[in-house]
Amino acid sequence: MRIIVALLVLCTAATSAHADEGMWTYNGFPKAKLEKKYGVKVDDAWLDHVRLSSARLAQGCSASFVSPNGLVLTNHHCVESCLQDLSSAEKDYLATGFQAKTAADEVKCPVMEVNQLVEITDVTARLKKATAGLTGQKFNDAQKAESGRIETECQTSPALRCNVVTLYHGGRYDLYRYRRYQDVRMVFAPEFAIAFFGGDPDNFMFPRYDLDMSLVRVYDDGKPLQSKDFLAWNPAGPSEGDVVFVSGHPGGTDRQLTMAELQYQRDVQLPATLMRLSELRGALTEFQNRGPEQKRVSNGLLFMVENSLKALKGEREALVDRDFFAQKAAAEAAFRKKLGGRKDGRAALQAYASIQQAEDLKRNVRDEVNYVMGPAGFMTSYFQFARTLVRGADERQRKNEDRLEEYQEAKLPAVTQSLFSSAPIDDEFEIFKLTWSLTKLRETLGPDHAFTKRVLGQESPAEVAKRLVSGTKLRDLALRKQLWEGGKAAVDASQDPMIAFARAVDPDARAVRKMYEDEIESVVKKGSETIAQARLALEGTSGYPDATFTLRLSYGTVKGWTEGKKVVPAFTTLEGAFARDTGRAPFALPKSWLDAKPRLDLQTRFDFAATTDIIGGNSGSPVVARDGRIVGLVFDGNIWSLGGKYGFDEKLNRTVAVDTAAITEALDKIYGATRILEELIPRRKPHAAN
Repeated sequence: MRIIVALLVLCTAATSAHADEGMWTYNGFPKAKLEKKYGVKVDDAWLDHVRLSSARLAQGCSASFVSPNGLVLTNHHCVESCLQDLSSAEKDYLATGFQAKTAADEVKCPVMEVNQLVEITDVTARLKKATAGLTGQKFNDAQKAESGRIETECQTSPALRCNVVTLYHGGRYDLYRYRRYQDVRMVFAPEFAIAFFGGDPDNFMFPRYDLDMSLVRVYDDGKPLQSKDFLAWNPAGPSEGDVVFVSGHPGGTDRQLTMAELQYQRDVQLPATLMRLSELRGALTEFQNRGPEQKRVSNGLLFMVENSLKALKGEREALVDRDFFAQKAAAEAAFRKKLGGRKDGRAALQAYASIQQAEDLKRNVRDEVNYVMGPAGFMTSYFQFARTLVRGADERQRKNEDRLEEYQEAKLPAVTQSLFSSAPIDDEFEIFKLTWSLTKLRETLGPDHAFTKRVLGQESPAEVAKRLVSGTKLRDLALRKQLWEGGKAAVDASQDPMIAFARAVDPDARAVRKMYEDEIESVVKKGSETIAQARLALEGTSGYPDATFTLRLSYGTVKGWTEGKKVVPAFTTLEGAFARDTGRAPFALPKSWLDAKPRLDLQTRFDFAATTDIIGGNSGSPVVARDGRIVGLVFDGNIWSLGGKYGFDEKLNRTVAVDTAAITEALDKIYGATRILEELIPRRKPHAAN
């Protein structure tokens, strides 16, 4: 409940941003505000350089270019799936770590895409014109069609990725144009034991002692990417009190949602999701007890589940606090009162009522949305392949603007990258996941639900899962390519049991999706846009928009905090990691660290805290000093940051990052990564190996 006390003083809307709060867009960064508070000047050239040096991992993390040769720094937990895909029963790179001693040893990640934001364009007028006077389904259809046209016009090459981004919940629309790189190769990763030292008990805590870092390299046309836009390496790291910036891709904040939307999250979405994840964690733990190989193939999913559980618990604690929730309600009431006195306020007030009705409907259809429309009941890679093939065959026959948005031309490179993944698939694990999720489908919808009967027939979840996984041939990459390229005729002719299954359930899924988009999504989007326009008319754009997994820049200082009489320092040291070592997981240092201890400077700063405003998705973000050099790597927040989805308190919310000093020391004296260090720090003198 410590989170709740902090949240009592949080801001209630982005437009009332104070202190170091703010996940700012690059074309809306408050340069004057920064200079006034800290005396630090950044110009457009500085912003452009940091923007182009930043990167996004399309699968859900942030990163940065740190050399002129395409070397990219991100978190270890952001490349776990790649390490898992490259591993085998004989070689577990999660356990042992990975190091490419030569360029030839750099191995391609089967599914990894790096995006670099190269251009931002305001397309608000075009979207508003396309939807003028429309509501409901017509509004939604027109907006999606126009967004699709804009993205397709922008994406003149498969090497580009274009996304229309909704800002201020519809108050503004920007087109983000990215350079897309899909040839990404693993260069270095430490052992999991040090990347996640302290495990779940230390997760979202501080002090921390984690080397949660990894390095991959972007290749362009078969060669390492050559670019002048990268963050120069500062091997000394930051000092306490330094002004620093975090450039990354925060996944999503809900600081501007209506009370109706927050009530749905508090009362329905979060409790149900927490229950499902808790049950899945227990099932995965039992699966891991089957043997070492079962543990290896399921470690990645278990890590994700445990991390999500802790984060979502923090979010719900914020929303169930009555005082905090009352503050949110009071802020909305005050804003609605302002609207009541304006001629243009009636539409916004009606929008609040419309959103409430949509949220009420969502409560009633949530199970069908998750288990009929969504993939919650079909947890297997094979079903994902099958649904992609079935829907892709249908959608690619249609005009671009009439397709499901994920199958519009601008989106297809991402679709095919996943579909054509060469990552190994473990059938025992697939059967386990599908059995568990089908069981949850039956439990949630009920055995008498028409969709449950269609899915299971007379079989049990275990029987269906075993029949489909054992019978499918979709593990064959060549077959998946053949079916995709063969189009609808090939997919319709396929007798593969998983494809037949995907065909059978797709009409129901599409029907629920249409209902959801027409009666819920469209109402919320239109209502949110109307409210956002009214808010911008009253308050302007002096505040930052909610996070949307697009590039943002936040700023603050390297700083600890105080909890009552307890003072939490800004830094930890390598010495602290050895003091915390028990030799038992999750507090067991790897052998490489124990062996290297005599060579290390134990006073080297390891991890640090800063007042920068972040949220999930910022993992892998660079911490940048005022001179534009990288001094740290974001990998977490403290316990107080878990409520950051709904607000920010500079007194307690902290970013947690790995110090570049610790990365340099480890690469040098523990891992002997001379090739990497010489790239990061040109003309550096190598350490004398013992």
